[in-house]
Amino acid sequence: MRIIVTGLIGQYAFGGVTWDYIQYALGLKALGHDVWYLEDTGAWAYDPVAQEPSANCSHNVTYLARVMEAFDMGDRWIYRNEADQSYHGVTDPRLAESIIAGADVLVNVSGACWLRPVTAGIKRKLFMDGDPMFTQIGLVTHAGTEDRIRAHESHFSFGLNIGKPGCLVPTGGITWHPTVQPVALDYWDAGDHDPSHVASEAWSTVMNWSSYKPKEFEGASYGQKDSEFLRFVDLPRMSGQPFVLAMGQGVGKSRPTDLLLEHGWGIVEPDEHLPDFESYRQFIFHSKAEWSVAKNGYVKSRSGWFSCRSACYLAAGRPVVVQDTGWSECLPSGEGVLAFTTPEEAAKAIRMVAANYAQHSDAARTYAKKHFDAASVCHDFLETSAKVSSL
Repeated sequence: MRIIVTGLIGQYAFGGVTWDYIQYALGLKALGHDVWYLEDTGAWAYDPVAQEPSANCSHNVTYLARVMEAFDMGDRWIYRNEADQSYHGVTDPRLAESIIAGADVLVNVSGACWLRPVTAGIKRKLFMDGDPMFTQIGLVTHAGTEDRIRAHESHFSFGLNIGKPGCLVPTGGITWHPTVQPVALDYWDAGDHDPSHVASEAWSTVMNWSSYKPKEFEGASYGQKDSEFLRFVDLPRMSGQPFVLAMGQGVGKSRPTDLLLEHGWGIVEPDEHLPDFESYRQFIFHSKAEWSVAKNGYVKSRSGWFSCRSACYLAAGRPVVVQDTGWSECLPSGEGVLAFTTPEEAAKAIRMVAANYAQHSDAARTYAKKHFDAASVCHDFLETSAKVSSL
């Protein structure tokens, strides 16, 4: 089939964002499909230097072209600049729209593509939600968001628990099929996982202090990672392990840098140390393991969200100790991947991994192969969408 994958690789030209989207295309390519990558966000390009929208998309398309070339998709991408409706990659508007119109499937990852007539006309449109609870709050409270989401024939979410007892995520009357991040394992093979070959003894993660303001729903507030992280601020002392976090400064540059440094957290700026997809991958390769909290909204709602970033750590043979959002009800926790809910549980899990690192490292890679292999994940959601479309 011809499959269009949408994303934000050019729009937000940062390392982690690239992997979030390109691995969908790689997984579908591995299945033998005719895969094209499309950016048509309905928004002006984001200038990472000025940190504001810009009518000039030259930086964005230059980075996107580099990414597509690196992953053997050099001539199979389309970027539409909203500011002037110009096309890049495939520069002829008529040819670009002909390629899109000829697609059998649109995989709209994180709803990045604002549907226009040409994309809305694709017969099978899959909405892939990576931000559970926050997406669904928008669905049930904003008519425009609801229309955009309902315009798709099938819906998938990293919220593995949506629709199950105990999960507070509203369905909005939509059937949300569980899915996880596809990981192109060949790009994450760090070779020998023996702990003596790990470049650093530091635990790490890549995160933003806060991505947007809390959302209110039915009298409750659903926040970001900042409110969760502060509960674990003493973890370096409690665990006896070093930490280096690539942490964005958050909304309004609200990150309490001095407080974090005082409690033993090492901080590096993501835009300086992880500016592209390769430096992001190297940061993970050079880490001992990952420790991370989740957004308060994921935790509070018991959404079952599991991180796309953590899946990459696992594929690199790096164990992860991550906050439980309810994902442990759907994915196993124990070797290579350990869930926690309290600071004491987090410290204990970190010490367990450190004490038997080689075993947890091997288990991490095995876990990634079993649960996140890109071709398998993509096969599963295509099969599910085909069944939905046939009803």
